[in-house]
Amino acid sequence: MRPTLDLTVDEHLAPLPPHAYFQDLYRMQTLVPQKRASMVSLDTIRKDPRWRDPNLREVISMLSHPMDPVKSNAAAYLQHLCYENDTVKQDVRQLRGIPVLVGLLDHPKAEVHRKACGALRNISFGRDNFNKVAIKNSDGIPALLRLLRRTDDVEVRELVTGTLWNLSSHEPLKMIVINHGLQTLTDEIIIPHSGLRGDPNDPARPGDPEWNTVFKNTSGCLRNVSSDGADARQRLRECDGLVDALLHALYSAVAKRDINNKSVENCVCILRNLSYHVHKEVPGAEKFHIQAANHSAKPGGHHKKKDESDCFGGRTTKVGSVSSGKRHGAGEKKSGGVDLSKRSLPMKGLELLYQPEVVRLYLSLLKLSQNHNTLEAAAGALQNLSAGHWAWSNYIRATVRKEKGLPVLVELLHSDADKVVRAIAIALRNLAIDHKNKDLIGSYAMRDLVSNLPCGQQRPAKNLEGDTVVAVLNTILEIVSENLENARFLIQGQGVQKLVSINRTSQSVRETKAASHILQTVWSYKDLRHMLCKAGWNKTHFKPAVSSLPKKQKNAKQGNDDITLPLMEKNQVMRVAVSSTDGYCTVDQAERAGDAPCHMIERETFQVSGHVVSFLFSRNF
Repeated sequence: MRPTLDLTVDEHLAPLPPHAYFQDLYRMQTLVPQKRASMVSLDTIRKDPRWRDPNLREVISMLSHPMDPVKSNAAAYLQHLCYENDTVKQDVRQLRGIPVLVGLLDHPKAEVHRKACGALRNISFGRDNFNKVAIKNSDGIPALLRLLRRTDDVEVRELVTGTLWNLSSHEPLKMIVINHGLQTLTDEIIIPHSGLRGDPNDPARPGDPEWNTVFKNTSGCLRNVSSDGADARQRLRECDGLVDALLHALYSAVAKRDINNKSVENCVCILRNLSYHVHKEVPGAEKFHIQAANHSAKPGGHHKKKDESDCFGGRTTKVGSVSSGKRHGAGEKKSGGVDLSKRSLPMKGLELLYQPEVVRLYLSLLKLSQNHNTLEAAAGALQNLSAGHWAWSNYIRATVRKEKGLPVLVELLHSDADKVVRAIAIALRNLAIDHKNKDLIGSYAMRDLVSNLPCGQQRPAKNLEGDTVVAVLNTILEIVSENLENARFLIQGQGVQKLVSINRTSQSVRETKAASHILQTVWSYKDLRHMLCKAGWNKTHFKPAVSSLPKKQKNAKQGNDDITLPLMEKNQVMRVAVSSTDGYCTVDQAERAGDAPCHMIERETFQVSGHVVSFLFSRNF
């Protein structure tokens, strides 16, 4: 029988005499030294009629017992009790068990600090952030990092990084993890396991990444903290070796076609987050700012150049070579008044985030990956890099076109994953700031964009979310603005019928406003009115259904910069014991405050005090 835990007893825990369970466990370790006590303890002791389960207070008391085997097995038993039991986790916190467990992380015996870390990982898992804060208040984050630096034990490193991943899911702890552990995690885990340092036997040969649990946990932790804001992003960008290692790992993954694992997903998401606002936040960004007029489309323009003629020549293209060692566009001329090709020193660190090489990398991921999160992140990275009016974003937009990336993006508009369609649509909107891209997208992508629109209250077969529909509408608005030919393609693609239906029947104000703006833009082209009237439309069909619109939306050309950028994961962070990740927002943050979590399951098996327990961990965006 398990006695009922009495929490009304004095909170000050005094050492209790060893429970019979632990006495017998220690005796078995002494009598049978050639076997692990965890293999014989429960099976043997449970046959003894004196045995009963210790209560939680007794277990926590044993963490301070002078015998190390008792401490170890008490911590292991706590790990077992806390598995998928939020009540027990709360009781452990209230009984002040967390500070004792944190203290055991500095214990010299490997078995003791291993079991203590395992208990902390299970305690830190879940939606109860009070447990995470309690670990932080007990100086658990520095203790975990000290343990990581001094141990080479793979299991301990997995436990430490898994616990840090859990802690990083709580917003107030992200900068604490960065302040205490960013360089340690980079130097101890990310760089060595990325292959950046090369083959130890052949330093001239690039090394291959190791997609192990430690790398997955650490990249997941950094994926979480990279979403914390401008300060966090800048700290990660400036962390020595981090960006270089992440990119090297991804280049290797693409070269070997090994891109559908969790670590690749984490790496792409980190880089996507670090690319957010890169045109504003990198040092000296103002020097590369150019006038928006250089990017705007010529009114009514539809100008194809020779280098664009085959851009949409085929829907399937071979993956281009990806190399981090060669500089792209060595012979490129000036772009936006700045010569981007003249570099006196090799590029490294944050500069690598916005070089042309990454365009080929992200396009390769978009062609090859089957992971929806990776596809969303790769599209989001292009979306971020092509935003804003500075020389590098202008160059990125042109590079996507020259690398025949537009057909790759357009093909993904047919994806069944809502978040992929949304990310692709907004990326196309940013790319369309370049008037050559706008012409091509209007010519070849209009029908694909229209196919994702609902017909009034009837949603398309994919049942896209409202945010995605608005993203598609805003992209259509961008490519028909100041471009008569693209507006003609919209009419020919049966887009007017859907827009009129949305304008009149949609229950979403945002959808109605966006559709209304497009209709007004199309009607403003007098050369198209005969075509519209011949199809049965008249002026009343193009009147806005919403009487008053915000001033910022009356100008179709506004909103090409920050509003189309993803502000990462503020409300969509994974909380996991062995895995964690992010999502990102493609509209204003306030509009996504109510995002619901998305779930995924992972399993791992651990051996605890003679039990083989299958620990089930879920993760939430």
